[in-house]
Amino acid sequence: MLSESEADPGTGQMQQSATAAATETDAAQPLLKLEDVVTYYGSIRILKEVNLEVYPGEVVSLLGGNASGKTTTMKTILGLVKPVSGAVWFGGKRIDGLSTGEVIAMGLAPVPEARRLFPTMTVRENLLMGAYVHRREKSNRTQEDMDRVLELFPAIRERLGQIGGTLSGGEQQMVAVARALMARPKMILMDEPSMGLAPALVEKVYEIIAEIEATGTTMFIVEQNATMALSVADRGYVLQNGRIVISDTAENILKSENIRKAYLGEV
Repeated sequence: MLSESEADPGTGQMQQSATAAATETDAAQPLLKLEDVVTYYGSIRILKEVNLEVYPGEVVSLLGGNASGKTTTMKTILGLVKPVSGAVWFGGKRIDGLSTGEVIAMGLAPVPEARRLFPTMTVRENLLMGAYVHRREKSNRTQEDMDRVLELFPAIRERLGQIGGTLSGGEQQMVAVARALMARPKMILMDEPSMGLAPALVEKVYEIIAEIEATGTTMFIVEQNATMALSVADRGYVLQNGRIVISDTAENILKSENIRKAYLGEV
């Protein structure tokens, strides 16, 4: 019996075209999507119909000043804050009803504000905590992941036995990012990666972010330091008083003095 492609030479080509079209369609779908998200703290409305999207392979920055709602947005994505209306989607699945553990298990890896290492654990133990989601795998991939992140962060290789809480702020930030990478995430969420760091260390952290970006890793960066965040981002959103007021390419936001003065407090 002839196969469909043998019976009709065009059939195989059509199947290949359909597969390619399906792949393109998947790539065209956002990996992360917030849809009309509204959140409250008590009686105070914090996020007001927030809509944003992050596509596979993108680096997207969420910018804004203090009390703009940036951290609440991050907490809502991670399931730490539940929206009263709207929806959060990841990988085509709705996640706003899931626990934080379930969200992380789906492939979202957070790099929290102020690093949040386990202060009494060693650097190695902190890194292995990032691989915890893969604990049931029977393979050598954890060591492979460790080798990969240490190649990216050579400065922490000689600190593996050091207690996490004794590291400098810049070293802790590197460990926090490396820990997120140990999870082999579909997306990394960074909350204020420059906070509390000296300017030279901020530049170093963003050099590392640029290296991670070059690997095709999808990242969502919540940040006050607009210039640094936009220097590595593809697109940016500006949040003010809980509302998205600007959505544009990073290049356009960087070039617009009016936007930076009006919404980001920069000259």
